[in-house]
Amino acid sequence: MKILVINPGSTSTKIALYDGKDSQLEKTVRHNSEELSKYDKLADQFEYRLGHVRDAVTEGGWNLHDLDAVVARGGLLKPIPGGTFEVNEKMVEDLKNARFGEHASNLGAIMADSLRSELNIPAYIVDPVAVDEFDEVARLSGMKELERISQSHTLNMKSVAREVAEEMSKSYFDANLIVCHLGSGISVAPHKKGQMVDVNNANNEGPFATERTGTLPAYQLVRLCYSGKYSEEEMVKKVVKEGGIYSYMGTKDVVLVEEKAKKGEERAKLVLDAMSYQVAKEVGAMATVLEGEVDAIVITGGMANSSYISGKIKRRVEFLAPVKVVPGERELEALALGALRVLTRKEEAQVY
Repeated sequence: MKILVINPGSTSTKIALYDGKDSQLEKTVRHNSEELSKYDKLADQFEYRLGHVRDAVTEGGWNLHDLDAVVARGGLLKPIPGGTFEVNEKMVEDLKNARFGEHASNLGAIMADSLRSELNIPAYIVDPVAVDEFDEVARLSGMKELERISQSHTLNMKSVAREVAEEMSKSYFDANLIVCHLGSGISVAPHKKGQMVDVNNANNEGPFATERTGTLPAYQLVRLCYSGKYSEEEMVKKVVKEGGIYSYMGTKDVVLVEEKAKKGEERAKLVLDAMSYQVAKEVGAMATVLEGEVDAIVITGGMANSSYISGKIKRRVEFLAPVKVVPGERELEALALGALRVLTRKEEAQVY
């Protein structure tokens, strides 16, 4: 099965070619801001980016007409369950119109749909950020005007959850896992027999990360918002782009902060320890969601490459369950495997 994988980001497009489970090519195309600024709307970039995708396929020695399927990262959609979805007209319409928000990942299904029409092959998305498998009790925030929203690093989290369950000789749908994705935002989710029944939305709550604040003291935050010091736009930026490690250290480079901590800089050590402490607290909270029945705790994402951070978290939570560290993000592989499960009839594609 020859599968083309497309994962668009804000300033890059990642492309992969898979033959079954085997990666034949992985390429990242960087887009400069001057080039992207030519387009009024984000959705207008799709033909420009699709040109780079076509070039990558040729470079890999493949012909577009050899493809059995194309799969792309899912964008901001209405709440849907996890799994692999067929790209259809309704999905593309919602993404082109940014009905649920504008994000570079919206371009994935738009590009995949264009190739689907041209080549007459199936097109899919897998586990987008909009996956919502919440228990109803998880939706209440404490203020009726503010419902908790399920948005997270679903693609990587579900992929590593499947992998860890398999290592334990279990099906993902028979396992209870707590998965921590450590990136520019941090997501901690309990996976209850194949369902992600809760998760902190990294833009709003949970542990602070490299650039996001996570949960903040609500009353103090309200006072700061009305202090006259910052506009609404500036406050949003402080929360999602200038919070966390950056707020304390003036850098988003975790490796640099860790080096400073190892050299004895107390501030750097305190910040990393506090972030790890908050992750561990969130794991403990999610263990109660699973009523203490936890098969394993999984630490993944870019910051999982740090043995210092992973070690600090592990020390606090390993009394709950075995801890497994799966560093990095495997989004291209996760997309390919999601499509392959449908193509080999191990899973049925869902309809948006």
